[in-house]
Amino acid sequence: MKPRVALREFDHKTRVFIVSDISNEPDDAESLVRYLLYANEFDTRGLVACTSTWMKRVVHPEDMEKIVRAYAKVVENLNSHVSPKNPYPSAQEILQLIKAGPSVYGKEALESGVALSDGAKLLIERLDESDMSLWVLCWGGTNVIAQALQHVHLSRSAAECAKFRSKIRIYAISDQDDTGMWIRVTHPDIFYICSVHAWNQYGLAAWTGISGDKYYGFDKGGPDITKVTKDWIAQNIQVGPLGSAYPDYMFIPEGDTPTFLYLVPNGLGSPENPSWGSWGGRYGATDPGQAGKHYSDLVDYVTGEDGRQHISNQATIWRWRDAFQNDFAARMQWTLTSDFSKANHHPVAIVNGHSVPGEALYINAEAGSEIILDASDSYDPDDGDTLSFRWFHYKEVTATQWSVHLEVADMEIKPVDTENKIVKCVLPPPEKCAVDLFTRRPLKLGQVMHLILELKDGGNGTEHRLSTYKRVVVQITNCELRGGGRQSVENIASVTW
Repeated sequence: MKPRVALREFDHKTRVFIVSDISNEPDDAESLVRYLLYANEFDTRGLVACTSTWMKRVVHPEDMEKIVRAYAKVVENLNSHVSPKNPYPSAQEILQLIKAGPSVYGKEALESGVALSDGAKLLIERLDESDMSLWVLCWGGTNVIAQALQHVHLSRSAAECAKFRSKIRIYAISDQDDTGMWIRVTHPDIFYICSVHAWNQYGLAAWTGISGDKYYGFDKGGPDITKVTKDWIAQNIQVGPLGSAYPDYMFIPEGDTPTFLYLVPNGLGSPENPSWGSWGGRYGATDPGQAGKHYSDLVDYVTGEDGRQHISNQATIWRWRDAFQNDFAARMQWTLTSDFSKANHHPVAIVNGHSVPGEALYINAEAGSEIILDASDSYDPDDGDTLSFRWFHYKEVTATQWSVHLEVADMEIKPVDTENKIVKCVLPPPEKCAVDLFTRRPLKLGQVMHLILELKDGGNGTEHRLSTYKRVVVQITNCELRGGGRQSVENIASVTW
């Protein structure tokens, strides 16, 4: 059965290169199964098996091949549920991308006499073949990247090396060998997302918000663990030929998955803007001067299942768990049938006529004014499915520190119609959003505020409701320099107690 209206389509796909210590434990295999369900939305340029602190002397590219062969059995069904403009790659195409990294630990790969691995050669080739960014997702150690960087550094001019590095985007699941820090110190100009904490203290990392609350004990009572239990996974994920390649988890499921959830073009995140937040978390520049381009964990304020407010870096991921687990389960259902009518498909969000999937809508508006946001052209490709519209102000993105509620004023969001398709947003007055925090001088350009539309379907007869987002980025202006006030205290010595 053909879809009634257009499915979500993309003119541009993010280039992705995965480095994985697959088979040190089950979670890398789990993440690879899920990644393949999103393969139509990415331009996959490499799958490299690497070592890590947990598996120092061996790599297992053959285990990647086993999962891709399971994918081969379902790719035809998968293509029945996506736009012909963005088809899934064939299993043969993906098999050709699988290579091995050096089968030594960490910086041993940089020693003289150690051959440049096939994985590092492929990485160099992929970075050289295009001027577009390449997202290198690190699920294990990073010595494949280190080898490539060292080889280029020793064989090219400084300008050529700088250009090479400028195309690299890294999202690493903490440091899992001793080359991660080496890369960030030696080449601080490389865009590098990584939780920084004491060695192996993974419970402190944002990425554990994917599923680790029970194992690590953070944010107790906040996240809903229902959709990361072994029972839920058995019923919803471990089904069909590809689902059968998804192993039971040992510690936590899919610790590596946030790397590509960060890139999913669902309208929520913006890969070049880590502080905006996405299914893969929210990150900020470690060095505000950007002498180094390392991004570390930020926090979100999230109301949990227990009704209490939780403030943590893990909350930047677990707040979206219901949505990304539903998305996973719905896509796995695509593998079971070629009948479009028997599965659920993503709604398409359109706000004020802006319909480009994955891209934000930018608006300039004067402090204290009202703006109208109209999502009434949004639709669902499944006949008869219903839509719900939820708008919210993502205040944490605007804040510069933990004091979100002191730094960022509330924005009133008023529904214009009964279904909440159209809303009127009342921006804060200039004294709340367009003056310097300390001098109280008015600013022509005030804060940048972020509104999110979460568009959710009814499930099309399934229990897996799908979400699409549209981010509205509002640059607040103050053309007449209104709202200035008395200069605040300049230093503690001037305070009269």
